Amino acid sequence: MAYAARVALLACPFCREMFEEGEAKACPLCGMALTPFDKLPPSLDAEAEGGVPTVPEAERRPISDLSRGKGPLLAVALLGMPLFFLPWIHLRLPYEEELSAFDLSRHRLGWLWAVAVAWTVLVPTVLSRRSIVQMVGARVAAAFLAAIPGISTAILLLRPPHGTLLRVTFSYGWPLYATLALSLVGIGLSLRLGGKRDDIQVKRGSSKGQTLH
Repeated sequence: MAYAARVALLACPFCREMFEEGEAKACPLCGMALTPFDKLPPSLDAEAEGGVPTVPEAERRPISDLSRGKGPLLAVALLGMPLFFLPWIHLRLPYEEELSAFDLSRHRLGWLWAVAVAWTVLVPTVLSRRSIVQMVGARVAAAFLAAIPGISTAILLLRPPHGTLLRVTFSYGWPLYATLALSLVGIGLSLRLGGKRDDIQVKRGSSKGQTLH
């Protein structure tokens, strides 16, 4: 009684078809030179969780990948942050003063802090979405965050500050209007975050012009 002799296996690096040593030197289907099976890295199917291959839209992308709407939306959030500290209101009476949204939040209108919070939270919300599925799933949340600055500026425009005893004269600064414009752009970009599912560029090919199953 004895153990059977070890059989060396060769495999095609592409299709992973296996052959016994000496049976063939190249894959009859792919034409690629055979490689010892134990020298090959795990296949994509083997690396997939539960043995199920990752669908293209769920494939994780590098954190530096700002395609499919992530880059423009991130730029909107980063541009909106400094506007919070620029003059939103130029007060003329009863005294002259330049008031930023930061100043208004600290002394008069505490609810304006929501503008700074919304822009700040929008950045990690966008960056943390590494797959198309995650981006599409974050559209509503991103649109809600982008809408907060616009709603806040609209409230100021529709219900301007006023004094109870003294006359108040002021004008709105361009940073307020820029914040409103960025908010509207951010909402539009958020609703398109992730792009179209029928045009997916992945490291294993492209789905453009094809039906995904």
